[in-house]
Amino acid sequence: MLVLSRRVGESVVIGDGSPDAVTVTVLEVRGDVVRIGIDAPRSVAVHRAELLAELADANADAASPSPTALASLSEALRTARD
Repeated sequence: MLVLSRRVGESVVIGDGSPDAVTVTVLEVRGDVVRIGIDAPRSVAVHRAELLAELADANADAASPSPTALASLSEALRTARD
């Protein structure tokens, strides 16, 4: 991990400076909160890490049915065969 110190108004460019580079600018520092601005082309997805983790958890939960749901489905299939 690269760790940099930046002051308000200073930026970091990710990429080679071409039009598809990403620029991160420090906008404001208030106590322990830092506001940043991200300038990225539309081809680059920018997401908050905690939202991606929450989405991955929700997808995993949705893809894995509960034991109760499986038992219920199994019983329904058995009943349908009779």
